[in-house]
Amino acid sequence: MASKIVSGDEVLVIHGRSKGARGKVRRNILKDGKLIVDGVNMVRKHVRQDPRRRQAGIIEIEAPMHKSKVMLVCPSCDMPTRVGFRFIEDGEKVRFCKQCDAEIPSPERA
Repeated sequence: MASKIVSGDEVLVIHGRSKGARGKVRRNILKDGKLIVDGVNMVRKHVRQDPRRRQAGIIEIEAPMHKSKVMLVCPSCDMPTRVGFRFIEDGEKVRFCKQCDAEIPSPERA
């Protein structure tokens, strides 16, 4: 686990026009350092008619946003927090909340 925020985590937007919105990370684009969060950073896209597409016109989709504009929400204290890493007894690397010092489970294990 190299990234502090992974797909499935709940995050809070701290900067931009969607400031204050909370949502789950749907996709993590590691190459660009961006995230796609459900229901956040909605943009309107003009779509041309195509036989494969069921609807043409103006649609709303979530646009990627930079990972520096969001903070992870700790599941135990329910506050936006910075994330640290530590090794537990069996040598596994885990994330932890810098405010309440609780371990943040990976969304795959939860």
